[in-house]
Amino acid sequence: MNSHFTQLDWAVLAAYFAATMSIGFYFWRKSRSTEGFTAAGRALPGWVCGLSIFATYLSSISYLALPGKSFADNWNPFVFSLSIPIATWIAVRWFLPYYRASGEVSAYALLERRFGVWARLYASVFYLLTQIARMGVVMYLMALPMAVIFGWDIRLVILFTGVSVTIYSFVGGIIAVIWADAIQALVLMAGAVICLAVLLLGVEGGPFQVFSTAAAAGKFSLGQFGAGVDQGRLWLDAGSATFLVVLLYGLFINLQNFGIDQSYIQRYIASSSDREARKSLWLGGILYVPVSAVFFLIGTALFVYYNSEQHERDLPEVRQLVARQRLMQQGVYPEYEDAEATVPTPDYRQSLDGEAAGLTDTEIGDRVFPHFIAKHLPPGLTGLLIAAVFAAAMSTVSTSLNSSATLLMTDYYRRFLNPRATEKQCMLALYASTIAWGILGTGMALVLVKLTDSALDIWWTLSGIFGGGMCGLFLLGIVSRRANSPAAAAGVVTGVLVILWMSFPKLVDYLLSQPPGSRAGQVGAWFQRLGTGWLSPFHAFMVPVVGTMAILLVGLLVARLSGARGGRPAGDSSDA
Repeated sequence: MNSHFTQLDWAVLAAYFAATMSIGFYFWRKSRSTEGFTAAGRALPGWVCGLSIFATYLSSISYLALPGKSFADNWNPFVFSLSIPIATWIAVRWFLPYYRASGEVSAYALLERRFGVWARLYASVFYLLTQIARMGVVMYLMALPMAVIFGWDIRLVILFTGVSVTIYSFVGGIIAVIWADAIQALVLMAGAVICLAVLLLGVEGGPFQVFSTAAAAGKFSLGQFGAGVDQGRLWLDAGSATFLVVLLYGLFINLQNFGIDQSYIQRYIASSSDREARKSLWLGGILYVPVSAVFFLIGTALFVYYNSEQHERDLPEVRQLVARQRLMQQGVYPEYEDAEATVPTPDYRQSLDGEAAGLTDTEIGDRVFPHFIAKHLPPGLTGLLIAAVFAAAMSTVSTSLNSSATLLMTDYYRRFLNPRATEKQCMLALYASTIAWGILGTGMALVLVKLTDSALDIWWTLSGIFGGGMCGLFLLGIVSRRANSPAAAAGVVTGVLVILWMSFPKLVDYLLSQPPGSRAGQVGAWFQRLGTGWLSPFHAFMVPVVGTMAILLVGLLVARLSGARGGRPAGDSSDA
């Protein structure tokens, strides 16, 4: 592929990294206390925290995946974005006052007050483990297309990114993270808008041709509604990704984000007042809707662009790139015949061509946008877009680092190891935790270089299982004064079992995808012989919906049947 990365592009990328690093050192003095490092002195304006929430939300995975989804299919995933205003209103109405009134910087200290120490440990342990995986996945999926397209060493890209983020998070604390996020949000939005303009003007016939061709191909469809009335009975199609299923999925996932995720809750706490905190949440939540629409439109425009006669050679190049990436994930690296390393061996070429021939549009979708950035953008803009991809990754990773360090200090060091810790000791704990989680997150990214996509899928399935449990537990504490610790425990156990059952079809599919003679393949075949009647008929998007509601309803039922009286949660005026 004829990709380019000129001196001007390097200059733009270097300027971005220099600006990001300088922010950390600029705020060094303001972050030398636990209050400054974890809560920014509770003095930041709402618009800055709002941009930080938005930047945290839009990781490099989204930056590349959203165009890929609309390129391969339609705008059905955009329904997820449409759920955000609803979740934002709920968060502003109930979640935000709950945390602001507590005075705690840890989201999970409130769970201990409500249900006991087990609830705090359950939530915080899972959150900390999830952040290691999240940082690793974000950095890996950011570095992989750059390694494949530009020929950069993927390990060096990961190491450079991990070290850079850890340094400015260590030096500047959350105030540097939030301000860096704000700048990164502007960079990634500018990159997306400019790229869309180049795309629309680059298609022969201009924007009108893009919209007319895409509309004729059904690219703007939001999917079937998925519910209705048939012969007087209400029905819901919960077995496919219909409009309603995606909307419910988005609502519950965003309730998890805004209600239990330490990353977001620290932004509420860092705002200077309740009014500024509300402003930050509305800005961060609502801004994602039009920006995600821009990314979906980029994917739609890429579909028209790459399927036009003038670019008919581009899609085979993308297939070759994805095939090469998959071989790298399997541990198969290019082998060359000549000393100049330009002619691959016949065996490698055969493997590459065979892998490329079997790829679908869905499987290559995530790599079309990086290919366009590398090959078709003019010098300078390529550097800006690559900086935007770095920005999307670094904003997510820096947030995970600071929130994880905060939890390790508050929920473990000061809660269990050293309750009488001095300010200096707490700062040392924060510094050590930032470095430790930076190393673990970067290490996870390096480990993922050797793993396959299916392993990542299994991890995210497990994340959904425990994440749904956390959200249901939190909602139980919010809506009911009657629920106590035994009721909450019964709800969590039931909900996690329901989520496991609903997630099991994905595990069976993974086992069946393994070689027939392997142990995993044999287990999958055994499950298949048992029949599929006992497997969940629900679409995977319904897992957090049904699981969370199971925890909430079982907890309420057990509390009512036992006649228990729990403590009244902060900001709650309801009675279940």
